[in-house]
Amino acid sequence: MALSPVLFVHICAAILGLLSGFAALFFRKGSRLHRMSGNVFFVSMLSMSTSATYLALGKSQVTNALVGTLTFYMAATAWLTVKRKERHTDLSDSGLTLIALVVGVAALVFGWKTANSAAGLDNDGIPAVAYFVLASIALLAAGLDVRMFSRGGLTATNRIARHLWRMCFALLITTVSFFNGERSKVLPDVIRETPLHDIPVIVVAISLVFWLMHVLFTSRYRDPRTIRRTSIKSTGPSG
Repeated sequence: MALSPVLFVHICAAILGLLSGFAALFFRKGSRLHRMSGNVFFVSMLSMSTSATYLALGKSQVTNALVGTLTFYMAATAWLTVKRKERHTDLSDSGLTLIALVVGVAALVFGWKTANSAAGLDNDGIPAVAYFVLASIALLAAGLDVRMFSRGGLTATNRIARHLWRMCFALLITTVSFFNGERSKVLPDVIRETPLHDIPVIVVAISLVFWLMHVLFTSRYRDPRTIRRTSIKSTGPSG
């Protein structure tokens, strides 16, 4: 069966995103290789999430459409965070915040409808709790955006932390989708039918938490010289 052009782009972008995302996780932060892999990851995430949302809307798959939109938002806001000067925001930030709010509210609405359905599942067999988890993440991110606006932008450690968790979360979504979602059927049986398919997900989740705690609660990333090297120059997951 021939692949549609959009599906082909989606698969290629997802694979490239996984490879570049894991590379950015392990390359030294602020290094040339980290920045290069981060740039590839960013472009891959935008391509993957846009095509995923398009395909999901065509199949009326609400959850996938919302997840694709949230992934786009996470990657875009993370990239903008390190590409701008400190304490700088503009209309694009407001537009992206609106996207997160729409995803959060939509997930709540569909979650409520699913929870009150006869089977407690939507048409794709997705339980209500999945919608509520998605809503919580989207609304948390939107709330942090509002906090950023109220403070007139971000500086120093907060910029790195925002960049880190959003890029890593975009990688986490992609990893879960590939190794545990519908696309996992392309994996060999030895991976798909054993706990091996959970290992990449666990690695990303642990890396996200570890590096976020390292940035927020150690002195290393409070040094302006370190921040300048790892934050302003970096565009990949600082995890």
